[in-house]
Amino acid sequence: MDQIDMKILSILHDNARITVSEISRMIAMSQPAVTERLRRLEEREVITGYRAQISPSKLGKYTTAFVLFKSNHCKEFEAFSEAAPEIVDFYRTSGEFNYLLKVVTETGETLETFLEACNAYGFSTTLVVLSTRFEDKNPLTAHETSNIIPWVQSGDNERKR
Repeated sequence: MDQIDMKILSILHDNARITVSEISRMIAMSQPAVTERLRRLEEREVITGYRAQISPSKLGKYTTAFVLFKSNHCKEFEAFSEAAPEIVDFYRTSGEFNYLLKVVTETGETLETFLEACNAYGFSTTLVVLSTRFEDKNPLTAHETSNIIPWVQSGDNERKR
């Protein structure tokens, strides 16, 4: 994977609906060349999908929490978690707790109900989110993507000379 691939990934991270022709224009490369690079990135599973970002608050879900969970019934807890619509991210972790969950619910009361249901599988520590500074930050740094075309800046749609 070279810096051109990194720039394509960065552009897609910022806007997964961008057209191949727009990517081509932004990085000064032909559409067939960009299409081929995208195909290779998908085949190598560097790109695993394209999706819309959904606002939980627009769906009536105003409470976000991170839950550290410790269980001695891991398989059962994993099956419970897979079926729980409140859990939007699920991580197996090392250390004192087996899991880290990102949970989104309507209210504090619905979060409490969810946590009570979890108690059958172990115990937890909950951190309620007060505000979010950023989410889903691009894992590619500006340094990794900035050197391919000198007039193209991250997020910039116009060529600068």
